[in-house]
Amino acid sequence: MHIRDILDQNPTTLSFEFFPPKSDEASEELFQNIAQLQELKPSFVSVTYGAGGSTRDRTHDLIIRIQAETDLTAVSHLTCVCHAREEMGAILDRYAASGVENVLCLGGDPPKTLAGYVKSADAFQHADDLVRFVKSRTNTPDPRGFGVAVAGFPEGHPGTPNRLHEMDYLKRKVDAGADYICTQLFFDNRDFYDFRERCDLAGVRVPIVAGIMPISSKAGLVRMAELSAGSRFPAKLLRAVERCKDDAAVNCVGVHWATEQCLDLLENRVRGIHFYTLNKSDATRRIYQNLGVIDSVGLGATAAV
Repeated sequence: MHIRDILDQNPTTLSFEFFPPKSDEASEELFQNIAQLQELKPSFVSVTYGAGGSTRDRTHDLIIRIQAETDLTAVSHLTCVCHAREEMGAILDRYAASGVENVLCLGGDPPKTLAGYVKSADAFQHADDLVRFVKSRTNTPDPRGFGVAVAGFPEGHPGTPNRLHEMDYLKRKVDAGADYICTQLFFDNRDFYDFRERCDLAGVRVPIVAGIMPISSKAGLVRMAELSAGSRFPAKLLRAVERCKDDAAVNCVGVHWATEQCLDLLENRVRGIHFYTLNKSDATRRIYQNLGVIDSVGLGATAAV
């Protein structure tokens, strides 16, 4: 099912993100977590994409397995990095043949482990180039082709310090055919609301889904800061984490903070909330319980009041 149809049918969506497992053993563990989260009836789920090698194959395999063995709508991440047009076409052909209808098009981070990588050799230099290519594919079960999402950056894109240019680039991605925007994680909702207003001023008026990641440990907080360059951690959140004696307490703080974010987002008519699950189900399930809903259908009904 196209995500645009899901968004049209639901005032607010809930969705989950996973990353591809690194081994066969991890694949089975991940699938158990996906099965548990399936009980919550998310609007859709997505799987991230590495710079090259086996992680890409595992993304493709996991997406197709989700599509074939669950009732979930799957969205595959795709990046511009290290791809020829023919290779990307083959990936999309496999997805179309397997019933996968939705992708998230990203510029992608330069690979740290691939020696001799030259960006100019990539067939797609920017995310909008990839969006156009995906939208040009018509060999899909749906006559509209693939549903396409692009990324948004409420705290600013780390590679684009000029915030005016940042919005220009986002509009180019949407004008190329994107159906909705899924944001990077943030911890202060004011950043998201400002981003949403700036999108409107720039003429970007597709649905915007907010990315939320609950903190689970002090080490995880450090990793977030390293992986999401530019992320801002409010002092109130840092003080709460600092008071924690162990990671179990940090996890509770993270779930509480994320719950408060979600409640505020719902009050302000967010179109969707996308949980970065880190391949675990516990925190996401607890946030669901805190929100007082059984599944994303119930959340949509609540948000519409």
